[in-house]
Amino acid sequence: MKDKINEEIRKRIFELADNNCKEFYIKLCPNTDNIVGVRVPILRNYAKEIIKKDWRTYLNIAKNDYHEEVLLQGIIIGIAKMEVKQRLMYLEKFIPKINNWAICDITCTGLKFTKKDPQIVWEFLQKYKKSEKEFEIRFLIVMLLNFYINEEYLDKVIEIIKEIKKEDYYVKMSIAWLISIAYIKYPDKIIKYLRNNNLDNFTHNKSIQKILESYRATNKEEIKNLKRKEENKSGKKDKNKI
Repeated sequence: MKDKINEEIRKRIFELADNNCKEFYIKLCPNTDNIVGVRVPILRNYAKEIIKKDWRTYLNIAKNDYHEEVLLQGIIIGIAKMEVKQRLMYLEKFIPKINNWAICDITCTGLKFTKKDPQIVWEFLQKYKKSEKEFEIRFLIVMLLNFYINEEYLDKVIEIIKEIKKEDYYVKMSIAWLISIAYIKYPDKIIKYLRNNNLDNFTHNKSIQKILESYRATNKEEIKNLKRKEENKSGKKDKNKI
């Protein structure tokens, strides 16, 4: 029975694949060599088909050999009807499977139940602050930027960012993304933070860059002046850095 369910789902994933889409996604997700090439809206529609059947059995026995198989699970967890505690139980099992930014970010976007139970989800997320895994920490940060950039949580979000010391690229980029989103909503508070923070130079300057790239950003000259001069290990300026 288990094998039959997985075989049917894998067969359908390959039927939905688009070679042009595959090449595009491979470029977007470096070092991910198991992409079949199903467009995300199509995969979401397929997830809705699965939800009409025995989705619980599928989540319990799903295989993870292909990018789309993992992403499909994340989408189902976000949209299937269930109690918050059960959803968090499925999420806890799912998060260690995340191995690229696309699975992370697309899954997070779909976890809209967080809006109804923000404090319960907030408490659930706290354990990932100390994770050693790049995409577990990115999951935490992307959840924060999607659902917790508001009056009630912003100061707490900034405190979490201060605690994270990981050197991984996708962690740093997600922090920069979060800061740019927070700036749009709370420019004065984020300018104050950018003037005095413990971010490494790369993440600090990426935050500045992302703010400047936003058409909604104001005070761009002031933001531009907060950019740091980066230095390499020898102490000399590195012209290749942003």
